[in-house]
Amino acid sequence: MAFYFLNYSTWKGRSGIYLEDIIIKPAFRGRGIGKALMARLARAAIANKCFGIRWEVLDWNKPALDFYSKIGGEDRRHWQSMQITGENLSKLARLDKIA
Repeated sequence: MAFYFLNYSTWKGRSGIYLEDIIIKPAFRGRGIGKALMARLARAAIANKCFGIRWEVLDWNKPALDFYSKIGGEDRRHWQSMQITGENLSKLARLDKIA
């Protein structure tokens, strides 16, 4: 399964595909299913005139890193993934004025 959506890049000036998750059951790994899903996403990106596909992968997931590198994936060296959750999200939501 590949779960994805279109996003928009102000840097690129057009949409891209963001791959939220790709899941291959362990019993089916190594059969080319992941590569086939990524190829299908590439065709969807081209058909929709997207700049490309982006995703995140955990730094300890060597099999995934190796797979993505093998199909042409590149590390976005100068970008870091950020998020805000939990209590910090609640604190931010309570701000009601510009400081």
